[in-house]
Amino acid sequence: MLRLIGSLSFIWLLMATSTMAQTWPPVLDADGQPLRSGVEYYVLPAVTDVAGGLTPVNRNNGSICPLFVGQEPLAPVVSRGTSVIFTPRVADTVVRETRDFTVAFTGVTICAQSTAWRVGERNPETRRRYILAERDPIPSSNAWHFNIVKNDQGLYNFQWCPNCLTGVCPKPLCGDAGIVVENERRLLVLDGPAFPFIFRRA
Repeated sequence: MLRLIGSLSFIWLLMATSTMAQTWPPVLDADGQPLRSGVEYYVLPAVTDVAGGLTPVNRNNGSICPLFVGQEPLAPVVSRGTSVIFTPRVADTVVRETRDFTVAFTGVTICAQSTAWRVGERNPETRRRYILAERDPIPSSNAWHFNIVKNDQGLYNFQWCPNCLTGVCPKPLCGDAGIVVENERRLLVLDGPAFPFIFRRA
């Protein structure tokens, strides 16, 4: 009887995994491999010769902290930026299209703060929301829950549109993530044209 129960549990797990893979396909890295939880990746432009990889930046010359999610500028030797680690919101070994995850830069910053991404305040002039790299995720908040979607050209872009896991959730103000230039800094922001990225394993 115990063997039968164990076999049935294993079959159910295989069926659930297969259904998840068909419903929410894995996000693929630049080598065609699934993006894995806990593994370091560089987030690079899908179009070459426009800029470098994503990295923490300060928004202006007046202050260093807090840090924002930004992009390395185009240079003779283009920087890959700072690697990131993805953690799916629902336990999984891979990152899946449209499914929530938290993401954080690796390493230590001069601000002595977490480098987890979260949705920040809206710029009253551009009406776009900044993405900050600060504070550890708060379980009761969706501000840290991003996802990756595939566009019509088959390229990936970031989106903030948290999944509802309870069946009763307030409707989020979803937004695609794109790049704007402020004070000669390239910043990742929501609510504008999406900017496509690729993911290369560090």
